[in-house]
Amino acid sequence: MPGARVVTKQSDYLYVQFSTRLMRFVDDAEFWFDPASGLVQVRSASRLGRKDFGVNRARIEAIRARLEAG
Repeated sequence: MPGARVVTKQSDYLYVQFSTRLMRFVDDAEFWFDPASGLVQVRSASRLGRKDFGVNRARIEAIRARLEAG
């Protein structure tokens, strides 16, 4: 994805930083495969400010759609 930089990659964990194009804000996203449930747990957050106008949610939903499409 544009602006993505993988910081940490392990067999069950992925930490990615996303930079916005215009203002260069950095958002963090973490993905952890939970073997007990067989699901991927996700955490996504903006580093600055109180509002991101739905950018993080939209990004995670886009990633989910790509994974489901296969």
